[in-house]
Amino acid sequence: MDKLVFRIPAPALIAAAAIAICATPFAWGAPGLQAVYLLPLGFGWWVVRNRTTVDPTRLVARGTFGKRVVAWDDVKAIKVVPKGWLSAVLADGSLVRLPAVRAGHLPALSAISRGRVPDPKATPESVESPE
Repeated sequence: MDKLVFRIPAPALIAAAAIAICATPFAWGAPGLQAVYLLPLGFGWWVVRNRTTVDPTRLVARGTFGKRVVAWDDVKAIKVVPKGWLSAVLADGSLVRLPAVRAGHLPALSAISRGRVPDPKATPESVESPE
């Protein structure tokens, strides 16, 4: 595995198109209301742009208007939010939000980071029991 790319699912673009179609009667109701088309256009841009690319050496968190490249050596921990996107906690205590990466992606993140992120679903190796 060379790299993983976490994205917002492409079918979300259908929602942007549906909003644009539904806004058409309103948008052409009066001059200047065509600006309402900026909302679905902005949402489509957000869907296409937000992603996190992870490889064995670094993370690239790409947001709506910029990106942040972080080496795995600078990551102290991963902050897990049950119903939200994960964040990388850096050595200086700052957070880097990881777009489209959720708690369910931790096993894949563990595999690509080569164990830098612990896998919560891993079983303990060779637990000895007293006999």
